[in-house]
Amino acid sequence: MTLFSNQPGDEGLPGHERARVMAAVMTTTLMGVFDGTMINIALPSMATAMQVTANVAVWFANGYLLAAAMTLALFAALAARVGYRPVFLAGLATFTLTSLGCALATTPEMLIGMRILQGIGGAATLSIAPAILRSVFPGRLLGRILGLHALLIASSTAVAPVLGGTILDALSWQWLFAINIVPGSIALLLAWRALPRESAVDRSPFDAPGAVLSAALLGSAIMLADSLQRVEQHISQEALGWGILTLTSTLAFIWRIRRARSPILPPVMFKNGRFTLAALTSLASFVSQGITFVALPFLFQSVYGYSPVVSALLFTPWPIGIVLIAPHAGRWADTISARLISTIGLMVFVGGLVLLATLPDSPSAWNICLRSLVCGIGFGCFQSPNNREMLSNVAREYASYASGVLSIVRTFGQCLGAAAVGVLLATTESDHDRAVHFALWIAVIASTGSVLFSVSRLRPAVRASA
Repeated sequence: MTLFSNQPGDEGLPGHERARVMAAVMTTTLMGVFDGTMINIALPSMATAMQVTANVAVWFANGYLLAAAMTLALFAALAARVGYRPVFLAGLATFTLTSLGCALATTPEMLIGMRILQGIGGAATLSIAPAILRSVFPGRLLGRILGLHALLIASSTAVAPVLGGTILDALSWQWLFAINIVPGSIALLLAWRALPRESAVDRSPFDAPGAVLSAALLGSAIMLADSLQRVEQHISQEALGWGILTLTSTLAFIWRIRRARSPILPPVMFKNGRFTLAALTSLASFVSQGITFVALPFLFQSVYGYSPVVSALLFTPWPIGIVLIAPHAGRWADTISARLISTIGLMVFVGGLVLLATLPDSPSAWNICLRSLVCGIGFGCFQSPNNREMLSNVAREYASYASGVLSIVRTFGQCLGAAAVGVLLATTESDHDRAVHFALWIAVIASTGSVLFSVSRLRPAVRASA
């Protein structure tokens, strides 16, 4: 295979060693993404089994998401100082062991605690996975390997509800976590043998205050989004409090990274116009994806009357579209232009969202599937070239930080999108049809913004290096 071929002057690892690292990273990413998304479909069953209310059960999902989001920047900075290998191995071991802990949990408090620890382990691996791939693959193959990685994340996010529903239908909810133990153990063995023992690229002291502020910023922002979903007619004191904390921590974090000698997130990266525009493009596009993935189940079930199983199947054209185009998009990004390919993909994605937003009152399943397929093709064409653009426009010593930013904008964008749908559903009471279609048009607007960000980086005036 081309990914494992060797040519004179290739940086990174030889072909056969790349294969083992890729297998470990891809398996770990697959588990992390699945555990962050497929649990949602099991929350009602888990609430019944644990004999807790829905607002407690939601923390079986939110505990993981919150812990992961709060620690992504921390682990990206830590990996730059101690190396990718110890951070990845520790995170993978933590994730695998806490998967067993989740499966064996007998109380809601124990399960939430295990999910928080599992989220921390997941953040340690997901935050640096793209940077590890960049370090072991030569630059001539960067687009292709990042294309496969982006394909895995995007398709896993779409397939997770279907897999979760299938497991839940055949087995108990504990198996949603227990299935991680065997692949996690195999990935840990592969990573132990294959990950290079590289020296740290940043020997400066760890920015502990910056880490605390970044965790406070991301954590309070997600809690603000969660509290807004419970708002009906007015802003609650809880939402107001989280909003104040988010604003305060944001200002303090910006102040810290601009003045610290060794900040947890080097601001010099954002002086590169192409990197910054790629990050903004990614954030806006994942807001759109987050909206769509939450809004469509309500549209399919509450408005069109499809069963949960059929609704899950109606999602499958999206990942199919990604699978069909993402590997080619990564190859094109290596040979043509990552910026151009990702911009074209975004335009197709916007077209697909418009098609979904304009669905008729009683569409056929084929009609829905074809429109979803257009979205998947567009998103698959966009994501891998855009990820390549982000990682290739920072110096190698900043690869870990750039990888962390990539994970943060993906996680935060999806959270914002989900929160937007929650707010609309809360404020429109039982009129799900109106709320969902309004949400889909918001997704169109957000994705149009991502197109504008992407088009602006096509100009020659945009700086290609810091």
